[in-house]
Amino acid sequence: MSTRVLLADDHKMFREGVASALPRDEFEVVGQATDGQEVVRLARKLQPDLALIDVAMPGLNGVDAAREVVRVSPGSGVLILSMHDESPYVTEALRAGARGYVLKTQPVAELVEAMRQVSHGNVYVAPGLWRDVVDSYRSGEETAPDPLTPREREVLQLIAEGHTTKQIADALGISFKTAESHRTHLMSKLDIHATAGLVRYAIRRGLVQP
Repeated sequence: MSTRVLLADDHKMFREGVASALPRDEFEVVGQATDGQEVVRLARKLQPDLALIDVAMPGLNGVDAAREVVRVSPGSGVLILSMHDESPYVTEALRAGARGYVLKTQPVAELVEAMRQVSHGNVYVAPGLWRDVVDSYRSGEETAPDPLTPREREVLQLIAEGHTTKQIADALGISFKTAESHRTHLMSKLDIHATAGLVRYAIRRGLVQP
């Protein structure tokens, strides 16, 4: 039986390239998503065996999307695709419940192997990255857990992407007052009181790309 795959990346050409490169006797792409919210909706609906998620997704980044996918579709293995080989990105992804982390610079054959491993319940991290993650942990340099709630992280990402409070409220289906309250709370938690500072924090956390 083929592994049912949900593929999430905001670049159509990349999604189509990955889909066409997968062995058809092993993998069936049952859905494609262009942003973080869509991948969560499709995961809830389709309950795929495997969700392949780009870390840099608009609206809801890949790590937070992975966290939600694990919640709404517990049987789905999550594999993160990324351009970032720094250990904090890998650590955040694993904390979110992802079982794999693949670099976009890796050959397709390694991506396929990672998909096989994750779909069988194993953990796969791109060659060379495990050592960095372990060394970072042992040296105490591991990035501290983010103090924000998932909703506050969504609001922060949208702020960093340049959305107004009204646009954030509309995007998340909440009132203007609630969106403003989330903004106030996250600024207080982070002790950051200017938009530029919030953007810098979001970049450090990998919520948006510089």
